[in-house]
Parts: sequence; C-alpha cells; structure tokens
Amino acid sequence: MPVIRVQNAVESLPHGSRVEAVCTDPGALNDIPAWSRINGHRLIETRTDDGEYIIVVEVVHGEAS
Repeated sequence: MPVIRVQNAVESLPHGSRVEAVCTDPGALNDIPAWSRINGHRLIETRTDDGEYIIVVEVVHGEAS
C-alpha cells in the first residue's frame, strides 16, 4: 500500500517536488526505492526512526531529468 500512496502523490506534483513516505511496513524500504528506480524518480533518503521507515523521493517528470 505505501507504494500506491506514493505513486498517487507523485502524479499530482510538479517536477522537483519531494515526497516523504512514513511507513510502518519494513518492506517499504525495498518497495519504494525499486518503484522510484523503475519510474525514473530520484531516491533521496531512506531511514528508520523509532519504528517508522521514512523514504524520501524526488519527483522527476519528462525530459528535465
């Protein structure tokens, strides 16, 4: 579910925006970076903080990448 939520958020954001996903599912640490790579977005950061998994992705649209 975290990947779907990030995907939906990215669709409405302009190039260069950042999305921070805060998840409780440790699988998100693999799933969101893989989704980002496949879709051409930039993974900025992954970290764990007090049982939560935080993934930051920069939105890349079109030729500007």
